[in-house]
This record gives sequence, C-alpha cells and structure tokens, in this order.
Amino acid sequence: MFRTRVLTTMAVFIALGTIGAQLLWFPAGIAKAYPVQHAVNVMAAITLGPGPAVVIAFMTGLIRNMLGLGTLLAFPGGMIGAFLAGLLYKKFRRKILAVVGEVVGTGIIGSLFSVPYANLLMGSSLGAFVFLPSFFVSSISGAFIGYFVVIRVKQTNQLQNV
Repeated sequence: MFRTRVLTTMAVFIALGTIGAQLLWFPAGIAKAYPVQHAVNVMAAITLGPGPAVVIAFMTGLIRNMLGLGTLLAFPGGMIGAFLAGLLYKKFRRKILAVVGEVVGTGIIGSLFSVPYANLLMGSSLGAFVFLPSFFVSSISGAFIGYFVVIRVKQTNQLQNV
C-alpha cells in the first residue's frame, strides 16, 4: 500500500507539472521558464524526498518535451533543483531550505550546467549570463509558490513524508 501511495502521489505531481506548463510559462531566450515546475519540485522534495522529486522532474520534462511544451533545458535545471531541494529538506527538516535548494540547484547550478548542455545538444553557444537570469527568476517565483502551498496545506498522514 505504501508504494502505491508514493507512485500515485508522484503521478499527481507529474500531471500538475505537465498541465501547469501549459498554463503558466514565459519565454527566456532559447529556453522556456516554467515556475509551476519549480513549485512541484519543492512540494515533491518536501513530501517525498530527493529521489522521487528527481524522477518527477525528469518525467515532467520528458512529457513536456514529447508534447512540444518545453525544451531540453527542462532536464538539467529541474532535476538538479529537485535533488538539492530534497537533500536540504531531508537533512535539515526545514521547508524554507527546500526553497533554497531549488533556487540554488536550478537558478545557479542548473543554469551553469545548461551552457555546455545547450551547446552540445541544441547547437546554441549562449553564455551563462543568458540562462542565469531567466532560470533564477523562474526558480524563485515557482519555489515560493510551492513553499506557500505546502505550508498552507493541512498536514495529514497523506502529505507527511509518504
């Protein structure tokens, strides 16, 4: 029953990230910024931990790319941010540190990782300063949305570290 609940929760987060990509996004150079993905990363990191949060970020990015809703840059930023958010929350048990992990992981590390990634896979030779502002703004806004959702949701057995 426990595994079924975790997988179902992961599927719901993937669906939220995919649907949210259609509703709220803004262009950022060759990338598209999706604040809802960052909100999902923070919520998944807090409720499920770093491993499932990374899987959710990967699957959401994959589905968005298959549907033509995103770019390949969804993978480095989303997965690094989800992992760092989950890791910081797991270690310190402070929800705000999941936000910090998402912003640092996606906004800084993910944007820097995207430079060679974009050059290699997308044929774009843009520098780090092109990705950094858009990744940073998107991750800050989305991470705080996720944080506010998590602190406002009543803590029940279904939401506490499933």
